[in-house]
Amino acid sequence: MNPLPVSLPFTDRSEAGRRLAERVRAFAAADPVVLALPRGGVPVGAELARRLRVPLDVLVVRKVGLPGRAELGVGAIAEDGQVCFDDGALARIGLSRDALAATVREERAELARRLEVYRGSSAVPELSGRDVVVVDDGIATGGTARAALRMVRRQQPARLVLAVPVASHAAVEMLGPEVDHLVALAVPENFRSVGEWYRDFAQLSDGDVTAVLAGLEGPAAESGAERAVRIRVGGTHLDGELAMPAEGRGGVVVGLGRGREDPRQRAIAAMLRRAGHATLLLDLLTPEEADQGREQGEGAVSAGVLSERLAAAVGRLRRSTGAVDGSVGLFASGPAAAAALTVAADRPGEVAAVVLHGGRIDLAEEALPAVRAPVLALVQGNDSVVRELAEWALGRLGTVHELRVVPGAEQLLDGAGAWREAGDAAVEWFGRHV
Repeated sequence: MNPLPVSLPFTDRSEAGRRLAERVRAFAAADPVVLALPRGGVPVGAELARRLRVPLDVLVVRKVGLPGRAELGVGAIAEDGQVCFDDGALARIGLSRDALAATVREERAELARRLEVYRGSSAVPELSGRDVVVVDDGIATGGTARAALRMVRRQQPARLVLAVPVASHAAVEMLGPEVDHLVALAVPENFRSVGEWYRDFAQLSDGDVTAVLAGLEGPAAESGAERAVRIRVGGTHLDGELAMPAEGRGGVVVGLGRGREDPRQRAIAAMLRRAGHATLLLDLLTPEEADQGREQGEGAVSAGVLSERLAAAVGRLRRSTGAVDGSVGLFASGPAAAAALTVAADRPGEVAAVVLHGGRIDLAEEALPAVRAPVLALVQGNDSVVRELAEWALGRLGTVHELRVVPGAEQLLDGAGAWREAGDAAVEWFGRHV
């Protein structure tokens, strides 16, 4: 294993996964599958699986830490129940395996909880005779990775590959004998922690993990039908992703302020595709405008500018799908919500239905009476100021409308199930009206 020179730090886990994919491609030939270690390994594995067009699943392992010093790992439990102890570390500390019995029980319980959240009643995929690629966002000591690899090896894969963006020298030396191939983009001399080699190393929730997994489920998500698009509006280029199911029933523009790479937004787009809708997932703000918006609040970029950009996206999706009049839906979050209502008012023959997720829809005040497409507004709570503003705005619409409470609508789909509730509501609404 000879890592090639690589520019560090990585932007985020998704970028690291994209860069890792080409190095792994040669080792994924015999009915391959990617197994990611939650939580941080999942967005890395998702990008790798997406680019290699192979299935993604999780491989849950729990570290066994010293009592009172949980951060100091002396073993790990794999999801098949096997415990892999670091007997060398235990000998140096002077601690027996029996002394860790209570800790092992606690970690088994947490492992079972995570398995239920991530996989439900589904079992780990069949691995015998397949090329298995185990992925994490980085490896410092290697204890949990070793337990995961040994579990996979017990199932007799055709080839076992460990792929990580960054690892310590000690971890590489320890794990090399456990696998057929070890792929690490970088093995820095001055390694101290995984997080220091990423610009964005945000902590992930269970909701993040389930959203990533949902975003890769089903034939539409696994077909590789997504392709990057760039839409020019005035002097601005907007980046998006267009995906076309084999059998479509219209299309939906998923318009965001920023957040196209957010796994929860991608999961909602995947749910719409599985329901038969082509999707155009688009950021309406440039990175610089998004930074400005965080400083100045919503409205830093005018509603007119956002509406012009969203209208261009509607036109692009209609051309791509050959959509007839009235067959495009709009799913809009945050700053894009008011723009969606303006576009619906300006283009009644092109927009069939609108779903709004959070955002200040009252900013579209002048356009509201002219909206004819059915509108569903998703807000977070009964006492929310945003709810009051949404009710005020919906009361001025000249069309069918509905308001529903969905957890997380004001926190960008925070929480394990919030994105799924929003996605279910959107699928139902567009199924009725698109």
